[in-house]
Amino acid sequence: MRKLLISIAMLSATAAAVPASAQAWRIQPVVQRQIQSDINQLQNQIQRAQQRRTISAREAVGLRRDAVNVQRLYNGYVRNGLTRAEVTTLQAQVNRVHARLRLEKRDWDGRRG
Repeated sequence: MRKLLISIAMLSATAAAVPASAQAWRIQPVVQRQIQSDINQLQNQIQRAQQRRTISAREAVGLRRDAVNVQRLYNGYVRNGLTRAEVTTLQAQVNRVHARLRLEKRDWDGRRG
């Protein structure tokens, strides 16, 4: 009887701990705001580059489309809270578009790619 009570107590303690550990895998709101800020900053940089004519209108359209796709991905992920894998994916996508923007600024050909 005593062993049964101890095992029931251990199971209930373990069951109570599962939701807390599952919540620990969710990313804090500060990280969500930082990623949203990075996406907004990316969109602003694309706009400034087009205004300064360091990229063509065609290049800007393609880069904006990529930035909008990152924003859509973020919106889909953030509904249930971001996981570490989702944050990694979003950061990689933002970095990829940043890199493409840098390349488009330096190529001086007015075409994508």
